[in-house]
Amino acid sequence: MEIKDNTFARQFETLIEGKMISVEYSFQEKKIFLTRINTFEGFDNEEFISDLLKNIMEIAYERKLKVVPILPKIAAFMRKNTTYRDLLPPGIKI
Repeated sequence: MEIKDNTFARQFETLIEGKMISVEYSFQEKKIFLTRINTFEGFDNEEFISDLLKNIMEIAYERKLKVVPILPKIAAFMRKNTTYRDLLPPGIKI
């Protein structure tokens, strides 16, 4: 999966079936706040979203960022995938 970090739009972007899926973010200090997932109408491939989020978590590891899941869907992903819990900032519980 190829992910583009569009810093101008503050979102990670990838394509599926020629259409864009994005995850919006904001930064504060060394934390990335994942705020929204944008898909196209009729898209319901949860496995693809899970793979996208896994790739974004790997980007956070590489950049030494902590992840704050603002969106409940992303918090649920982190609860399910416990290997990424060490990306949570101190004091943040999901």
